[in-house]
Amino acid sequence: MADRYIEVSLTKRGVRCTARLLDDRAPLTCQSVWDALPLGGDVYHAKYARNEIYALFPAFADREPPLENPTVTPIPGDLCYFTFSGTELGTAAYGYDRDLSRPVTVDLALFYERNNLLLNGDTGWVPGIVWGQVVDGLDRMADACQDLWRAGALGETLSFRRA
Repeated sequence: MADRYIEVSLTKRGVRCTARLLDDRAPLTCQSVWDALPLGGDVYHAKYARNEIYALFPAFADREPPLENPTVTPIPGDLCYFTFSGTELGTAAYGYDRDLSRPVTVDLALFYERNNLLLNGDTGWVPGIVWGQVVDGLDRMADACQDLWRAGALGETLSFRRA
């Protein structure tokens, strides 16, 4: 199979990067995401994992992928896939302003800097599926993510589309 690429962008900030899908390591996850593209949603900056931005989506796969190519220590440029039940994200501590009572929520995340640890104070370890790796534009995206951390995420959209 030829390499497949996606564009990840912060719409309001006009910043984008290109990532290669890791079809050899996470084939089921890559296919699920690829088939669902384009995707976009409100962006959030992580509270626990450190250098992570993400968007939440209703489940889009026919069947949630298994935990393939898992990590609890993502590196810069990793794209990760997480699945949560509504009750896992439904507490006020997470600060989401919409109904997360749906059975499954998918979290698509971009890690933009080092020293990340997927450990949640409420639930413990939260392994993610590494399904993509940024191959171009990570420096620009990391600068925009730092700005998002300092200036706020309100009104910003994290988008994923085929490149």
